[in-house]
Amino acid sequence: SGDKKSFQHSSRLIGPVVQWLFPQMPQEQVEEVVFYVRKGAHMAEFGVLALLCWRALRKTRHGEPRSWSWPDARNSWLLVLVFAVADELHQTFVPTRQGSPWDVAIDCGGGALALWLLWSLGRQQKWW
Repeated sequence: SGDKKSFQHSSRLIGPVVQWLFPQMPQEQVEEVVFYVRKGAHMAEFGVLALLCWRALRKTRHGEPRSWSWPDARNSWLLVLVFAVADELHQTFVPTRQGSPWDVAIDCGGGALALWLLWSLGRQQKWW
């Protein structure tokens, strides 16, 4: 949420790497790649948060493994929603940042995607 993760700062890191990998790419396309890398990072961060919340909520009791629980997944996603809203709200107070409902949607989408992938993998591996 802070200034160091603003577009101006992160594009200074991602942009040169993209330009080094693709020296003929026009600057407009480089900025587009930077945009999508940043949004992908948001999705990944909040996906990891969702998985950590899910893990915390479904902690085994007395050593007994627990099967998949939709309420645990829902509560994990709701925690992701709360963190995403708080993150965007905080960004409205940082001069170089701005809060966006679209970013909340991207963050929540990353959390939902991670939980769905976990559920799918668990069904495939017959964990639950």
